[in-house]
Amino acid sequence: MITTIAIKNYALIEDIRMDFNNGLTIITGETGAGKSILLGALSLVLGKRADLNSMRDASKKCVIEAEFSIEKFALQTIFETNDLDYDAHTIIRREILPSGKSRAFINDTPVTLSQLQAVGPYLVDIHSQHETLSLSEEDFQLQVIDALANNQDHLKTYSNQVVDLKNTEKALKEAQLKKSEAAKEIDYNTFLFNELEEANLTSINQKELEETYETLSNAEEIKESLAAVVQLFSEEQIGTLETAKEARASLNKLKNYGSVYQSLWDRLNSVIIELDDLNEEIEQVATSVEADPNQLLEINEKLQTLHKLQQKHNVATVSELIAIKDSLDNQITDTNNLDTLIEKLEKQVSTLTSEARKTGKSIHESRKKVLPTLKERLENILSKLGLPNARFEFKLAISETFREHGIDTLELLFTANKGMSMGSIKKVASGGEMSRIMLAVKAVLAEYKTLPTLIFDEIDTGVSGEIAHKMAIIMDEMSKTMQLVSITHLPQIASKGAQHIKVYKEDVNNSTVTGLKTLTQEERIVEIAQMIGGKEISDSALAHAKELLN
Repeated sequence: MITTIAIKNYALIEDIRMDFNNGLTIITGETGAGKSILLGALSLVLGKRADLNSMRDASKKCVIEAEFSIEKFALQTIFETNDLDYDAHTIIRREILPSGKSRAFINDTPVTLSQLQAVGPYLVDIHSQHETLSLSEEDFQLQVIDALANNQDHLKTYSNQVVDLKNTEKALKEAQLKKSEAAKEIDYNTFLFNELEEANLTSINQKELEETYETLSNAEEIKESLAAVVQLFSEEQIGTLETAKEARASLNKLKNYGSVYQSLWDRLNSVIIELDDLNEEIEQVATSVEADPNQLLEINEKLQTLHKLQQKHNVATVSELIAIKDSLDNQITDTNNLDTLIEKLEKQVSTLTSEARKTGKSIHESRKKVLPTLKERLENILSKLGLPNARFEFKLAISETFREHGIDTLELLFTANKGMSMGSIKKVASGGEMSRIMLAVKAVLAEYKTLPTLIFDEIDTGVSGEIAHKMAIIMDEMSKTMQLVSITHLPQIASKGAQHIKVYKEDVNNSTVTGLKTLTQEERIVEIAQMIGGKEISDSALAHAKELLN
């Protein structure tokens, strides 16, 4: 339950702090006094997105802090699930900075907005006038039934199963699409791969092939040139080697005359040794060069194939062709593996569909069991609220599709009068009837769904007189097991509160501010008298107010 709320620099509120009691708390005030501002501030604490425009002074920080006593409500698991430290006395603080940034804290620990939104619904249920319209929405109707049927765990299981199913169906579609696209290319990729495979690329040294090709293509010219070199080196009279050897013999006579002559002889001797070695190697090379038309043809075919493949794949080396071949091999393997993957995913889809449908049917059966109880409880409460002929009909059916809240479709029909045909609540219920139906729903839910605090924002719209008195009695009964806060404009309901808070506006230093005040018994008499007869309080209004309070 809420024990305290403190608000600074929010809308028309400058700085207020209000303590709340358990039981039924009434909040009243003139239209425009700021009752909605109080709810807006509390909504921020519960995780509503912040708006810089809601700050009273945009140059200062806005702070809203609420304290909760939650020891009796078994919320430890909720805190643990959201990585929060549990404290029986929990404090939630929300700050909006002048920069527009927002911060949130639970028990002084910084938290994200999603963590705040996860915890908020377990602390306070704010029933706004807008929520009354949700009575006609199928999702809300199913949530009411599920609260009675205690379907929370089943729905969580179902939701996880449907998420898994959708993800698997998505993966299956992607695999099928990939297979369809790959099927168009598999034949061509296989052809390219085989072409590269047949070329036996790993055994090819392109540089050696090209050199051998050049040698075989010019064998005669090479042999003639090498023979000419040998002749020039070794011809008996004028060969280079012979001439050099004669020069060395001449220098040999001078070696002993000085180191310079020895040096010249050494250098010439080295040249002769190198020339002699070179001449021998040229003779060997010349001997090895032989014209071989068959080998030339074979090498030419290999090079032609290699050049065509390089041109075809727009590359220049054998290693690049090998990389392309490996890539094609992987693509072909992946394509061939798609059939196995698709078969596996199809089996998973079938299994997940079966499991989700089984859980959905289990939810359906538990819903069916509680419908008679819900129908009876709602009709009994509405009878007390002046609708003795109110009747509900729940048309619950199983659909073929997986929906957010199960596989059921629900049509809720209603009539408030005898002899009138039933129709959807949205079409046949008046505003006052909608308010009473919603109160009946909340009264039933309070028996099955544990909530520390329930807030009614003018749930009494469209009712008055004796019906308002009966609504007040029901709220009073509900408040014996929970903290109930009711923002009301009806004196009958206001008189039932164990605590009465007035929201008011006043001008302070040429500025309008909203304030809160807990009324004394005498102040309550005046407030309720004004609600009965207006600002000009008559003796009869005062007497009526005292009678209501007693």
